[in-house]
Amino acid sequence: MRNEQRIPTRTPESRAFAERVNVVMSLTAQLNALPYEDLEQRRSLITRIFGGDVPESLSILPPFHCDYGLGASFGERVFINQGCYFLDLGGITIGDRVLIGPRVTLSTAGHPVEPAERFDFLTHASIVIEDDVWIGAGATITPGVTVGRGSVVGAGTVVAADVPPMCVVTGTSVVVRKELRDPV
Repeated sequence: MRNEQRIPTRTPESRAFAERVNVVMSLTAQLNALPYEDLEQRRSLITRIFGGDVPESLSILPPFHCDYGLGASFGERVFINQGCYFLDLGGITIGDRVLIGPRVTLSTAGHPVEPAERFDFLTHASIVIEDDVWIGAGATITPGVTVGRGSVVGAGTVVAADVPPMCVVTGTSVVVRKELRDPV
């Protein structure tokens, strides 16, 4: 993961993250149980999930899932469709006039790829979605990625590298990038 940062597990910092995850999971459960037309309570819960004011023009359709909340920021006229997952420990910045389709995952966090290190660290890197981007249904954006201004990420695409401005990307192929050491 590019620009990866690490948080050691079993530390005060990782415990504080886990405590915040518990709070946000409770808030998102409340959000997802609301009657659809209860816009006032939905706005109140979204503000609590993200730790402060969000633009009035932000539209998030439930169900919505988020693990941390404090790492996300939004521009104007952002639309987030149903069933999205934001894992925002590393930070998610979403520009103006962004459309996010249903079941999109923005994941800024993970674990080291080496088996011997996986339980010892949380890894994270920010995601930046620039202005006027459209992310199609079921796409996944991985840690450390920037999606350039005006681009389109096709439905079901897994994005593991930066997307240049003003282009369309699609694809779900598997590419072996690295061979791991066998811990046995």
